[in-house]
Amino acid sequence: MTEQKSFKRLVRARMERTGESYTTARRHVLKDARPTGQMHDSWLLREMLDDEWSEAMLAGLAGGIGFMYFVFEYKGHTPTMTIVARHHPAPFIPTALAHADIAHDVTSTTSARKAEKQLRDADGPVICLLGKEKHPVGVLGTDGDTVTVHNYGTSVQPLAEFMTSWGQGRHEMISIGERTGAPDVAAAVRMTCEHLTGPVLGNNFDVNFGFSGMRKLAEQLRDKGKKGWAQRWADDPGFVKQRLHNCLEVEYTAPGATRPLYAEFLDEAGLPGAQEFRESGRLWSEIANGGDYDDLADKVDEARSIEERAIRQLML
Repeated sequence: MTEQKSFKRLVRARMERTGESYTTARRHVLKDARPTGQMHDSWLLREMLDDEWSEAMLAGLAGGIGFMYFVFEYKGHTPTMTIVARHHPAPFIPTALAHADIAHDVTSTTSARKAEKQLRDADGPVICLLGKEKHPVGVLGTDGDTVTVHNYGTSVQPLAEFMTSWGQGRHEMISIGERTGAPDVAAAVRMTCEHLTGPVLGNNFDVNFGFSGMRKLAEQLRDKGKKGWAQRWADDPGFVKQRLHNCLEVEYTAPGATRPLYAEFLDEAGLPGAQEFRESGRLWSEIANGGDYDDLADKVDEARSIEERAIRQLML
């Protein structure tokens, strides 16, 4: 990568928006602050593309919303639950870039030396996926033995330190090129609809995805037996409230299970369903606060019914 090329591009983009001097704009870009976006991945991609796209449009092009519900049980351990509310399992950022018709290359290597060379040679924005969780961070440039990283704010880090955090597993990197055509909004919406209403993986796990997964969640919330939440977490109700909040408001999602952000995308694209997804987002935020399991099940059913109505509009 030309030394700090992407970083300077981000600074100049801010100068154009604000009229600030290079020094002032650089100081603001380097500020250690949390992002102002609604979801880390869509915020980061918007930043790396110099605000050319709205966060809502990029999130929608990535597939926007989805639903996956799993309970993992291991002998001798308290069961753990996860809900993924955004589109899944297609990789979020590459899917957004593909539907935006932006050239990109996804590479993966176990060689730290090769990964560092790829990072230094990159001629455009780069997103690296860190750790087992594949947390995406932007790389704005390398300069000798340091690297400028855009994550929650922008910071300059020792390159060796960054390579260690990046290399917990495979070194995965998304190199972003130029836009080559018009965004394919129709394909993105079709994928969202298909994964909410039909098979996702093509195997027995599909019962946990989409509207089927919502039905399963409601059933287990009401179940008074061993599969029900009342028995599974009888000794740790605080775990349930924390997990619901994290899964529906924070982790791999935007607030309201990503539904309000998807509503913004539909408005921007001139498509129906935005009102319904804002309403279902309100319900998912109420579910995230926890409460009586039967009441939560009723809200899950109501949210699903509203979303089924919205998807029928989008599929016309």
